[in-house]
Amino acid sequence: MKTLVILTHPSIETSVINKRWAEELQKYPEKYTVHELHKVYPDGNIDAEKEQQLIESHRNLVLQFPVYWFNCPPLLKKWLDDVFAYGWAYGSNGGDKLKNRKAALAVSAGIMKGDYSEEGRYRYTLEQLLSPFEITFLYCNADYRSFFAYYGTENEPGTENEPGTENEPGTENEPSVSDLEKSAQDYLDFVDNL
Repeated sequence: MKTLVILTHPSIETSVINKRWAEELQKYPEKYTVHELHKVYPDGNIDAEKEQQLIESHRNLVLQFPVYWFNCPPLLKKWLDDVFAYGWAYGSNGGDKLKNRKAALAVSAGIMKGDYSEEGRYRYTLEQLLSPFEITFLYCNADYRSFFAYYGTENEPGTENEPGTENEPGTENEPSVSDLEKSAQDYLDFVDNL
């Protein structure tokens, strides 16, 4: 059975990291299903039963998203609330559909890795910030396999350039082509080894 990747990005067309990861996954339709929530549900009305059936038809589950305000995009939160329902994802009345299912996260963190540390600008690690997802999967008896992250694709808040870069004012701090390609391959390796 294949791995289901729930991709939640409100502007995937302008994305650098998530778009490239999705393109790489889509090269192997026999291994991965990329399910783009914003394309399937542009109005935000989620068909929970359809989503549950989609999850059940796959072996593994990966939630892929850019970190938004140190959390996930709102549509993914709604998806979790609607789909991981009592009696399906948890509960005494048949709520075991995620039991032992391998689950993971793939996130583009935007901010530099050093800023996600106890000594860094934001005082918390990305692992700490993503712990609600881990707890959710554990609560549903899924086999949580951690996360894959790409750090540092946006400018520091309040500035036009990342400190120490040679970018012209207003340019995005985009990864090099080789970094982007390496991240795409590393992501596939991560998913293949869940």
